[in-house]
Amino acid sequence: MNVLRACESCGRSNRIPVVHLSDTGRCGACGAALPPLSKPFEANESEFDSIVNAARVPVLVDFWAPWCGPCRTVAPEVQQAAEHLAGAAIVLKVNTEEQPRLAARFAVRSIPNFAVFSGGELVWQQPGSMGHRQLESAVRHASSA
Repeated sequence: MNVLRACESCGRSNRIPVVHLSDTGRCGACGAALPPLSKPFEANESEFDSIVNAARVPVLVDFWAPWCGPCRTVAPEVQQAAEHLAGAAIVLKVNTEEQPRLAARFAVRSIPNFAVFSGGELVWQQPGSMGHRQLESAVRHASSA
């Protein structure tokens, strides 16, 4: 599976295989560097499964909903974690309103709810608001386990 990422230099869309989201690549149009994914990626169920199963780095998942005040409050922390973990982890956001089967699959009963996957397996999950340092620590712990 591929995902589309826009080149920051020329704005053209590039198809990136999910296994390479944590790698540096090159834009097919202008040749500029495409750095590792440094922003949370809003994933549907098929993208989620493809990314979690193909990732060579840990995957941090933020289960959230647009109506959730605490979810909106921690969104900048999730963004900051994605920036700090670029190349070392992939950060996904799963809207539980749009992806209820994913939320049910991982017994998400309260949001925000964070999970870390490594090697396609769930290795950590915790509900509640967290800062970027706590999220980064959870990912680092998963990568060392």
